[in-house]
Amino acid sequence: VVGHRVEYRSPIAYADVPVRVELGVSALGGARIELAYRVLQDGRPCVNARTVLTPFNFDEQRPQRLSAEHRAFFDAHRIEAEALRPLAFPPLGGAGTPVPLAVRWTDLDSYGHVNNAKVFDFLQQARVTATTAWVPAMARAGVPGSERMWLVARQDVSYLVQLPHRMEPFEVRVAPVAVGTTSLTVEAEVTDPADGTVFARGVTVLVSADSHGRPTPLGPELTLGLERHTLGHERASGNGGDAPLRS
Repeated sequence: VVGHRVEYRSPIAYADVPVRVELGVSALGGARIELAYRVLQDGRPCVNARTVLTPFNFDEQRPQRLSAEHRAFFDAHRIEAEALRPLAFPPLGGAGTPVPLAVRWTDLDSYGHVNNAKVFDFLQQARVTATTAWVPAMARAGVPGSERMWLVARQDVSYLVQLPHRMEPFEVRVAPVAVGTTSLTVEAEVTDPADGTVFARGVTVLVSADSHGRPTPLGPELTLGLERHTLGHERASGNGGDAPLRS
């Protein structure tokens, strides 16, 4: 798995009736397959997503081109898919708030490295830890001091290097990269603090909402508190990053 892009359009509620997932191949390259998904509940679109896959030779540790047989198989499942808006921001370059990350044995898959789905958990934990430290009003629902809900509207993750298991903690660097009227975009990178290797990069769009799920303005206090930690503010002040936080 090279990357995921997930757009959350409406909540999926608990129900005895299964959700419906529509899946097809939206793009095909020499060594690249893009899968498109639509998740529906009771006919209502809930999720629009993409996954990029590449054939990989683990003996040689490199991607390889699709065979003619595989290309024909995937080409038979081609579909027209609704485009997702671009969500691209530059690398953090060592900036941002560092949050320690310990990889557990249960996070590994049969290939011996961290399963791609676990990276979403890592980014979420680091994002909650960092944003709450920046501004206490970012406390999540159910936690003392919480005043609103924070809804994930979009999350893109790029997998750059396989993340192995080891005893020494990795680090997730987190920084706000865009602060809007009712939304906040946060970038995070899973890194090795020893040599700066970036294993995965994620961008998440959060929407501030009231108890009924309706968007609500961030307000001046929260906006100012978040803007103090944006990349532009950090670099202008000469601060390359905050002190490490506990996860």
